[in-house]
Amino acid sequence: MAEIIQRDGTWAFDGNTVRITPGLHRSVPLFRQTYGEIAVPLEAVSGIVYEPERKRGRLRLRLREGADPLLQATGGRLPEAADPYKLTVDIDRSGVAEYVAEEIRRALLLDQVPKEPTKTYLLSGPPVPVSVRSSDGTVSFDGTQVRLDWADTSDRVKRATGPRIIAVGDLVQVEWLPNSGYEDGFLRFVTRETVFSKLPPEKDPYALDLWGSARRDLLTALVATAVTARLPHPSTRTGEYVDHPQLVSAVPPQSDLHDVLLRRLRELGELHRDGVLTDEEFATTKAAVLRGF
Repeated sequence: MAEIIQRDGTWAFDGNTVRITPGLHRSVPLFRQTYGEIAVPLEAVSGIVYEPERKRGRLRLRLREGADPLLQATGGRLPEAADPYKLTVDIDRSGVAEYVAEEIRRALLLDQVPKEPTKTYLLSGPPVPVSVRSSDGTVSFDGTQVRLDWADTSDRVKRATGPRIIAVGDLVQVEWLPNSGYEDGFLRFVTRETVFSKLPPEKDPYALDLWGSARRDLLTALVATAVTARLPHPSTRTGEYVDHPQLVSAVPPQSDLHDVLLRRLRELGELHRDGVLTDEEFATTKAAVLRGF
């Protein structure tokens, strides 16, 4: 057993699995503490490096492309402090860090683990059900469907449409961008009908607009990951499309797109007639929908 225990967390390797447990110190980001322990099978690892610095060093575990739904969902956009595959190491423990890294490298060599992308997820992602309250509302996922419940501060268009429930079978992708504290983020659920939608997150009833606490909003990546883990693996997607190359196989036929467009415009018209949307809101949202199609 190769193990290193730090304030940032604990990494333990038994020859088959790298077990990553986040530390409980207040300096450890809420996202990592909430995500919890991660068991990384050796076959999911592409490499490991120890980066020494003057005051402290870092262990970095690199995973094979396509092995982890968390990396797939977040697309490298997790803040570095929230990255569970990085461990801050005190300088006096650098020898232990180098030993752990060498043991993992030796196992990779002995087991001849390939570096090529995987064709299936080798990590399971967070357990379900999972629910996160964000600045724009609450998103919940039970393994079969996503539910969006809007907050009092959500856009009037969203609150007027009521809770949004989306079955996993209707989803083709999850798009996630973190709230950096300087720029808003979003969590968007892309369905066959909304592949071409260009509505801004604050008005899109299939998206959460992340504009509040960056620390809390980061937890939406838990839901993004749990849903991504239950969607077809990226290796099964083929084809090419200018804006959404991975979605071409999910794009509805032209006749279906026409029906979708008419339905969206009809819904907007009803909201306008009922007084939910002002003339300006109706015109702006309609223009955005037309541009999307």
